Amino acid sequence: MRKLLIKSRQLSSLFLMFALLAVAAPVLSQQNLHWATTWSMSPSSFPPAFPPAADAADAFTNQTLRQIIHTSAAGDTVRIRLSNTHGDKPLQVGAVTIAVQADGSSIVADTLQPLTFSQRSSFTIARGAVAVSDPISFAVPAMSNLSISIYLPEGSGAATSHLATQQTNYVSPGDFSSSTDIPDASEIVVWNYLTAVDIGRSDAISTIVTVGDSITDGVGSSRDSNSRWPNFLVKRLASAADMPTFAVANAGLSGNRVLHENLPRFGENLQARFERDVLALSGVSHVVLMEGINDIGMVSMFPGEEVSADDIIAGYRQIIARVKARNIKIIAATLTPYEGAGYYSVAGENKRQQVNSWIRNSGEFDGVIDFEDAIKDFTYPLQIISDFTADNLHPNDAGYEAMANAINLDLFR
Repeated sequence: MRKLLIKSRQLSSLFLMFALLAVAAPVLSQQNLHWATTWSMSPSSFPPAFPPAADAADAFTNQTLRQIIHTSAAGDTVRIRLSNTHGDKPLQVGAVTIAVQADGSSIVADTLQPLTFSQRSSFTIARGAVAVSDPISFAVPAMSNLSISIYLPEGSGAATSHLATQQTNYVSPGDFSSSTDIPDASEIVVWNYLTAVDIGRSDAISTIVTVGDSITDGVGSSRDSNSRWPNFLVKRLASAADMPTFAVANAGLSGNRVLHENLPRFGENLQARFERDVLALSGVSHVVLMEGINDIGMVSMFPGEEVSADDIIAGYRQIIARVKARNIKIIAATLTPYEGAGYYSVAGENKRQQVNSWIRNSGEFDGVIDFEDAIKDFTYPLQIISDFTADNLHPNDAGYEAMANAINLDLFR
């Protein structure tokens, strides 16, 4: 009888062990994946009370946001990040789904899948927090559009958002998170809450993060065309022979500055947002930095915040130190011409030349991309080629393609 009891206990232990292995196996396989961020956005909103909110009304109540994102690299596993970073209260989320976009607010029905967060389909994101979804098997295509729907059943408070998207998104009353079509959806040109889409792969992959201001954000490019210079870089990387596999995440933010911030639509200064918007992304191996023209130009808007070329360079050095502490490579891009832009000045041009000279010659970066030479008018080098810009500051689709074509891909080999 005692032997039977011992054997029974041994069998129970074996059954328990196998049961635990069965539960743990998917987790182990996910942990063995290589994760990379195939798309990202940087919030252009501000933390609560900085500056004080002019309107404390809820941004959304009982509404579905259907947001369109354009992938860089493909994967067979996916997870997303939602952010309540700049919310002024906990965010109640009723449902989240992912699908391949068909057209407009419509999705390809048989690709629709629900997403859970800590195994919950409805959940709360604490004020100031980020939530990461549970990974699911999902065929993420490269250089294609995904549709991610978020149902917000209750008053959301202030929204964490990105304003300069160059992308049409959709909002509708009610829960349409699992609907193939959203009838009477309103168009919005904003991303809200969704800050990253990660892919998992069994083979090696890493992420190049392009960080900067409106020129990296793609202001001036055609809406819904994915014609930002990082999009063109993705195409070049994919078609080049013998390249490692990269995803490209865009951390550009219109109006952003290295050293200061004033307006919610321009986001927090680069040094304040760098950890969240760049280093916290998945699988980062390279950072491409192009920022500083707003520090130079916006003194006309904010006279008390004038900076020197040395001030901007000191800001760069802080970013370099933080990147290299993670064993990540950092590549700098020169600041492009801006004579004819609304905030141009001779004094500002002198600063731009000093900053570009330091970028080219300091040796403190792991590489340099000369975007200035890529799009300047060599007959009048203080300006962008007229066919490449509409406002003498932001390139158009052709200008962004010329920038991407000027990148030496050996920087990433």
